[in-house]
Order: sequence, then C-alpha cells, then structure tokens
Amino acid sequence: MKKSIAIIGGGPAALMCAAFINTDKFEVTIYEKNKSVGRKFLVAGKGGFNLSHSESIDKMAARYFPESFLDEVLFNFDNTDLRAWLTEQEIPTFIGSSKRVYPEKGIKPIEVLNSILACIKKKDVHIKCQHNWTGWDADSLVFNGAVKVNADITIFALGGKSWSITGSDGSWLNTFKNEGVLTKPFQVSNCAFGISWNKAFIEKYNGSPLKNIAISCSGKRQKGEVVLSRFGIEGNAIYALSPQIRDLLNTKGKAEVFVDLKPTLSKDVLLKKFEQSVHQKTSEILKKDLNMSSVQIALVKSYVTKNDYMDTSLLIGHLKGLKIDLVATAPIDDAISTVGGVDLSSLESDFKLKNQKHSYCIGEMLDWDAPTGGYLLQACFSMGVALAKSLNNSQF
Repeated sequence: MKKSIAIIGGGPAALMCAAFINTDKFEVTIYEKNKSVGRKFLVAGKGGFNLSHSESIDKMAARYFPESFLDEVLFNFDNTDLRAWLTEQEIPTFIGSSKRVYPEKGIKPIEVLNSILACIKKKDVHIKCQHNWTGWDADSLVFNGAVKVNADITIFALGGKSWSITGSDGSWLNTFKNEGVLTKPFQVSNCAFGISWNKAFIEKYNGSPLKNIAISCSGKRQKGEVVLSRFGIEGNAIYALSPQIRDLLNTKGKAEVFVDLKPTLSKDVLLKKFEQSVHQKTSEILKKDLNMSSVQIALVKSYVTKNDYMDTSLLIGHLKGLKIDLVATAPIDDAISTVGGVDLSSLESDFKLKNQKHSYCIGEMLDWDAPTGGYLLQACFSMGVALAKSLNNSQF
C-alpha cells in the first residue's frame, strides 16, 4: 500500500518536489490556501522571469547565506540540470546578457507554470486549493480551522513573508513556534534601503540609475547598478549586500556603504586622467575624461565638501569609495524576499523537522538568504528535488 504525502504550499519548492516524487511509491496531495498554485511564481515573472543563473555552480553556491547550507542540494540538481529538465517539459531556455537564465522569448510565466503542472498531473499528484493549513490536532493536519487530514509524511513549503498579496504572509510562523519549533522573526532581503538624501539632489534625480558601479559593505563588494528614489536606493548592486546591511542596521541603527563610481579604473589611472586632461574645471574632467554621468557628478557634489571636491587626491578617494549611510529598510511587504522563519538548527540534514514525526520543511520558509538574479528560484527548485529524491530512496 502506498504511503501518503501531504505537501502544504503550492510554490516552486513544493511543485518541484511533487514533480520528482515517485508516485508509484507515494500518493501525493498538494494543499494550497489560494484558489490556484504558483501565485508568487507568476508575480515574480512580471519583473523579468529569470529562472536561474548560468554561472558555474561553484560560484553560484557561494552566493548563498549561510555558507555551505545549500551546497549539497545545488550540486545534486544545478542550473544545468534545471535547464535540461525544463527542456523536457517543453520550456526551452536561453542565457541573457546578464547571464541569467530565462524561458525562450515568447514563453510567458503562466506557460512555464502550466508545463510544470502538466508534469505533476501526469504523475497523478492531487492538488487541493483553498485549503489553508491552520495547525495540528494530535497527529492530524488541520485546514481551514476544521478539516482534518492524516498523512504519513508532511512536507511544508509555506513560503516567507514578502508579497503577502500572493499568500506569502508568514502567518504560519507562530503556529510553528507554539509547537516548539525554533524560529526567527522575518526580516527583509533584496529590498530598497533608506537614505537621508540632500533634498535638492533627490528632487532632481529621483528615478535616475547609477550604472556600472560597485558597492561595498562590511568587506563584501558587489558590482552592478542601482536606482535612486526619494526613499533611498535599490537594485542588484545593493540587494546582494542585504545580509551585511541588515546586520549593521540591527546593531548600529545605520549601515555605511561605499560606492565605487569607477570600479574598472584604479586610483592611479584616475589621477593620470586628471593630470593629462585639457579641461580646467573639475566637473568637465569628470564628465569628459572620466565619462561620468550628470547624476554621478551631482551625487558626489551632494556628499563631498568643496575643499575635497577641488583637491584631486581627495576627490579620487571619494570616487573610489563614496561613503553613504543607509538608515532604514523598505517595508517587509515590499521586499523581494525575506530571511527568518524556521531556524536551520531545527532541521536534520535532509530537511526533516527534529521535533515533528515525518515532517519536512523546504523553500523560503527556512532561514537562508540569496541575491536576486535566479538564485532564489534555483535554490527552491534544488531543495524540492533533493527532498523528493531522498524520500524516493527511503524505506517508507
């Protein structure tokens, strides 16, 4: 007789786990509280549907925090494996100029989701929507406050706390905590960070990009670009520094970051450009010889004293490390992702909850972090596959 598996949640980790579960061995049912599965998956697709990143798996694994937590699952189902599997589901992919992995042009997010669902349905996986998990009653799972379900194995894939409109609201956290599972409060990741701008500067340059820069915080450096807003700054060059920035904001109330406006040029090269310039005015040298944009020049002026601006050596120091204080995070519901949730010490190495019989947790409900650019989805896919393969090889 088949053992029963209840997968609670209908996001990427849950769906991929269901796609790889051996349904000759298990009877699988997905329970989703919304009217349909994959809502956050579809919302993420509106902003550029990158499914993974194409860099080597060694480099990719190093992007995740805490270090080494996801190494095994990523190496066992990496970005190349994901692309091959998607091709089998008639979702060919390509690598964009950013080295991110996308569905071939013309393939919409809903088509990707439907292909994954078609794979699941071929395996006779059942999907029950509008089933909101509300806790346990002895050995039973309780949905909608009254409906009890018994399963031999439970897989929780309940998501984090960003984008609550998709159902990812973190409402399950206290239920876990009250059951004795060690948890951590949710915090933002991959979000905008607040800056007390010079008012005249930001009124003029609100919405402007800073391209081809690098930002450093607490010893970590990230190249990329950001966009300025009245609230502060956001974009891939700052998202990857979320763990360092959060730590400083939590402990000191502000986070110092250093912006390198010319990351491909050394101080010596910049000094030579100043010395060899035919222009007399500093702003002309920055614009004509260093190819700096008007927003970059205005940003420097808003942070640098007149004396430093006119002193070539001091100015170059600012160009290579303009200090800016971040003073706040965006609201958690505006964040792309969150950290917090189930503390990793509550899990065995195979994602099994230590204090719950035959129960597992995967996906964004766990306390781990990754930058945007396909890393979040790849990790969720890899966790789902890893757990499915582990159960397939188990003695249940």
